[in-house]
Amino acid sequence: MPPVSIQGSGSTPGFFQIGDRVQLTDPKGKLYSFTITPGKEWHTHKGWINHDDFVGLPEGSVVSTTAGLKFTAFIPLLADYVLSMPRGATIVYPKDAAMIVGVADIYPGSRVLEAGVGSGALTLSLLRAVGTEGSVHSVERREDFADNATANVVDYFGRKPENWRLDVGSLQDQELSTQYDRVILDMLAPWECVAKAAEVLRPGGVFLAYVATTTQLSATAEALKEDGHFTEPESSETIVRGWHHEGLAVRPQQRMIGHTGFLIQSRRMAPGVDVLARRRRPAKGAYGVPEE
Repeated sequence: MPPVSIQGSGSTPGFFQIGDRVQLTDPKGKLYSFTITPGKEWHTHKGWINHDDFVGLPEGSVVSTTAGLKFTAFIPLLADYVLSMPRGATIVYPKDAAMIVGVADIYPGSRVLEAGVGSGALTLSLLRAVGTEGSVHSVERREDFADNATANVVDYFGRKPENWRLDVGSLQDQELSTQYDRVILDMLAPWECVAKAAEVLRPGGVFLAYVATTTQLSATAEALKEDGHFTEPESSETIVRGWHHEGLAVRPQQRMIGHTGFLIQSRRMAPGVDVLARRRRPAKGAYGVPEE
């Protein structure tokens, strides 16, 4: 499995070949994407470009239609591919996928259990991060989501990765004999799968859930604490703000990628070892109003 490329088989890095995906950007920043196919043409409102004309060109070239409309040509980054691929469910956005890979410490060779595949956006990041020596086992409850995710993964890598397994059903119903290094959950009720995660995670393994609301965040945190097999959970969200810079006019962009979800992570304790209680003073009302 080519772990970090969506170029066609046998292509030379940095140069376009048949089967490569090409991303064109016009002077206004609008993006267009297609796969280079022999004999085909890509048409615009101002002329067309022959697919064959891309073969052998280096990335970063400027190409023109027959009517002189110019575009910059690159092979798309993973983030570009994810944002333009067909969706059956809301995707994990690149900013969150990058944080998940970093916070959960997904390393080459790791064994990852993923539940809640959606459109396959996070799956792509996990497969690239584990490399050819690692593996990703994905579980998805909805068959239509699983089919769409499979199509996106196959389209990205050019074939179904040999180190990727996708099962349809609930995580709680899976018979899992493998011990995993990481468990990543992107689902409505991840707290229902905390006990299952404790069963299959090796000591020191990382549990991470991606949730949208504070209610889900609270329920997952309490489930981790009550389970007794995990360290004190930690939570975060990622907000990305772009900046405009034109000469001396440097200011934040008016649009910002704000809240998309929370990450909550914890680590598996060794078998038979009690979790050390976190010493802190809870805020007033944190656990409800005491009875008289």
